[in-house]
Amino acid sequence: MENNAYQVLLYYKFVPVEDPETFAAEHLQFCKDLGLKGRILVAKEGINGTVSGTVEQTEEYMNFMHRDPRFRDMTFKIDKHDGHAFKKMHVRHRQELVTLRLDDAVSPMEKTGTFLSPKEFYEAMQSEDTVVLDTRNDYEYELGHFRGAVNPDIESFRDLPEWIRKNKEQLKGKKVLTYCTGGIRCEKFTGWLMDEGIEDVNQLHGGIVTYGKDPDVQGELWDGQCYVFDERISIPINRKEHVVVGVDYFDGKPCERYVNCANPECNKQILCSEENEHKYMRGCTHECRVSPQNLYVKEHNLSKEEVQERLELLEKENLKQEA
Repeated sequence: MENNAYQVLLYYKFVPVEDPETFAAEHLQFCKDLGLKGRILVAKEGINGTVSGTVEQTEEYMNFMHRDPRFRDMTFKIDKHDGHAFKKMHVRHRQELVTLRLDDAVSPMEKTGTFLSPKEFYEAMQSEDTVVLDTRNDYEYELGHFRGAVNPDIESFRDLPEWIRKNKEQLKGKKVLTYCTGGIRCEKFTGWLMDEGIEDVNQLHGGIVTYGKDPDVQGELWDGQCYVFDERISIPINRKEHVVVGVDYFDGKPCERYVNCANPECNKQILCSEENEHKYMRGCTHECRVSPQNLYVKEHNLSKEEVQERLELLEKENLKQEA
């Protein structure tokens, strides 16, 4: 029987924080005393966090935050879980809650796109004059996305403005629908997008996570899984049907299982079946497989002879495919 005695909280709030460094230090101690684990960022522009704990711990945390006038209306997205979703508790001070590094960035407290409820977003997606824009990273899109969404194919959120400037014609004159995991990236980004001359800019209120929980849309028109930045790696969104869009890095077969390349100097995230993880020793390239730092080799205590044997089998297979 599944144990749902734990909860994972996802939340953010753009609000002035006068002394974010002191706040971060004090907040870290509070979270540790409470028994939470997770990752929280604090900046002059607000707070952005994901934490896990027992139902009692997380309820106490939410009540504590809502007693603070700065966060009294902050929305918490809550997922039941069977344990902690993190190994440690971190609260860090940052210059930005999500990194854009734009000199001309507009504060989301001053200007941001129009918020659409999940139902409004669902209906707008089906209009011909709309462009659905994924503001997340490439590996997040590969695992799951809204049907027909544009993929900027970026490695980092801070690369998105450059993509916009190169592809602005795709968006002009259209109703632009933006989305991200919990909503924070869109709220940060859409004001700048409007300043770039895109007039009809909208964002999914509460992000993908809220869309999946909405009782009306039930995640419809979402394909795949939603990538999350904790030990769960992914969560389901579409409650009506499940369409796998991810493909195995090595053989192109349907796959929704993420692993990190075993070479820590690479650490690339790839979709990979358990069978192929063993076959390729979790190395995304030959160089990563033969790296002296390969963690898969160390974890499985493979000898040099065993590694060489696997490499020779891969070489033979490649020669057959090329023949």
